[in-house]
Amino acid sequence: MDTRVFNHPEAVVQGWYWLARSREIRRGQVVSLRLLGRELAVYRGGDGRVAAFDAYCAHMGAHLAEGRVEGNALRCFFHRWRYEADGRCSDIPCLAGQARPQISVRCWPTAERYGMVWLWTGETPTDDLPEVPELAGKACDALVANRFRKRCHPNVVLINAIDEQHFASVHHLPGSILTMEAVPRSVSNIEFRNLGKVPTSKRLGRLLARFYQGPLTYTLSYWYGSLGTVTLGPDFLHLHLMFALRVGDDGSTEGQTLALTRQRRGPLGWLVNRLLLYGTALAARYFAWGDTRVFETIRFDFRHPIPADRAVLAFIRHLESQPLARWHEIDRTGARPRPTRMRLAGTDQESSDG
Repeated sequence: MDTRVFNHPEAVVQGWYWLARSREIRRGQVVSLRLLGRELAVYRGGDGRVAAFDAYCAHMGAHLAEGRVEGNALRCFFHRWRYEADGRCSDIPCLAGQARPQISVRCWPTAERYGMVWLWTGETPTDDLPEVPELAGKACDALVANRFRKRCHPNVVLINAIDEQHFASVHHLPGSILTMEAVPRSVSNIEFRNLGKVPTSKRLGRLLARFYQGPLTYTLSYWYGSLGTVTLGPDFLHLHLMFALRVGDDGSTEGQTLALTRQRRGPLGWLVNRLLLYGTALAARYFAWGDTRVFETIRFDFRHPIPADRAVLAFIRHLESQPLARWHEIDRTGARPRPTRMRLAGTDQESSDG
């Protein structure tokens, strides 16, 4: 089927994407990071906040990650131009005492939550950082779990969790166990819900069913075609996972899994949360590594949808309506050299080496 956004490595939906673990960027440190084909210089200022710039100095293109952090600003190592956390150039040493031109580097909005640094691929965020719907507005504990790579696009990875057919064909669950209901929540967010009971096709399921006959929740909430939360379990204990995905330079998926739970007070609450988070992390590892065989060889080509693909089709339709970021239109750094254009002193002409 023809699509504008779905499964296109060059199409970047405007939204929040994982950049790095918080602990990977120390106070006063600048690092070079690459996100969705774009080179960035990312640093943590003296106030603890993270700033993310396009990687190259506005003067001659020196890599800003070679520079150093000064307070909440970043100074280029080459000619020592200084940039504030909003990207504005605030000091050019060789122009001391002279008028300074208004110059800046591109600065991208960032946020921190769940032990991760996130970047918004647009001018001003139109969404808050995604939350697990069941935990929305609540204080949460988080555990940064495993990273993984799949040899396909993130959109294809997210399809796996709502593909009703594969639960029977691959995981040998009864076909009636999973019937996904698609509920669009916003331009950026679509939810898939299912209520079932403990499957009794296997010995473990039959054992569990003897003690619990209530409903099992399996709810997924997807943002930007690249970030998903999963809530699953019996009604007395829900586990919460987050899968943050992005496209790597080779078109594959770079994934980060997170385990989440609501905060509980006191020493007992701390212990309960540790057990829940580590148990959830094990579930996250199972999800992340499940179906690896198909992801290593798939060449996704969705030519003949059938009624059982209704959740997949709802996801694709929703994704096709989401706004794209001008991520590659604004200096796709690292992709190719750009022509030099500068105003010649005393003339109205421009020179170009392109």
